[in-house]
Amino acid sequence: MTRATARRAGQEQKEPAELAVLRGWLRGRKTAAAATAAAEGRRATYPYLAERASAAGTRYVVSACTLRQALDGRLPTLRTAVAFARATGADETTARRLWAAADRAVHPPRARPAPHVPGRFTTRAGLARAMNRIRDTAPDTTLRTLARLAGPGLCASTLSRLLAGKQFPTAAQLTAFAAACQAGDEATAALLAGHRRVLNGPPPPPFYPCAVVELAEERRQRDENARPWLAGPEPDWYDQQLCDEEEAAFRHWVTDAETLLDELGDHGEQHPGPNPAAAGPHGGLEGLLSGRFRAAPGP
Repeated sequence: MTRATARRAGQEQKEPAELAVLRGWLRGRKTAAAATAAAEGRRATYPYLAERASAAGTRYVVSACTLRQALDGRLPTLRTAVAFARATGADETTARRLWAAADRAVHPPRARPAPHVPGRFTTRAGLARAMNRIRDTAPDTTLRTLARLAGPGLCASTLSRLLAGKQFPTAAQLTAFAAACQAGDEATAALLAGHRRVLNGPPPPPFYPCAVVELAEERRQRDENARPWLAGPEPDWYDQQLCDEEEAAFRHWVTDAETLLDELGDHGEQHPGPNPAAAGPHGGLEGLLSGRFRAAPGP
């Protein structure tokens, strides 16, 4: 046994039985077509079969190489299987049925995960992520199939923009998309609820009593910061000098008054009497005050 024959035998052992049945049927049809070819004085070669298939119309145009590859162990396309049946005079319905069985065996449907139910989202990006998660759990995730199942209101290009977040969907488009993905009522309701939250925007902040106090404190702080800018213009050097002189004179007068009060206290202790201020028009307390205030500058 050669290496190629051994490899082919190993492939036949691993291949599904439905594919082997389809290939055996195609080989039997090729053998049956030999009688028709002999009646025409020809041999049932692949170029001959390709010619017969092409004569049936453009729908069945195939090459001899394509017909030869239909028997090499791989699953041919449906168009090739039907053209092979047309070229050999076989029943096309039987060819379609055998090919469908072989296709299900070679490409079994994938196990569908549990439908995804979106959580709470409030942004457009969150809506796009939820739609992509639902698409991942659909029986068929291709855009063309989803668009066909969704109906005329949702084409493949529009669905691509919605899933990419480049276009905001309507409620009707979301409902059609969920139905095409077979998402279920719970996932559809979650999508529509999130769609309404995105349209309505974020909720307003809750009110609490301390908000009034915080608002008043904020206003007070703002006024405090603006107070230096509300003060009047600074005086010039001449006005400032006058103010300084007046303030120095007033401080000097205050100092003299405090000293005078101390001297009056000492004078009362040294000369006790019933009325120290009755010593005459310029004597005693009157003379001391008049002398002091006459020498002190005015404020």
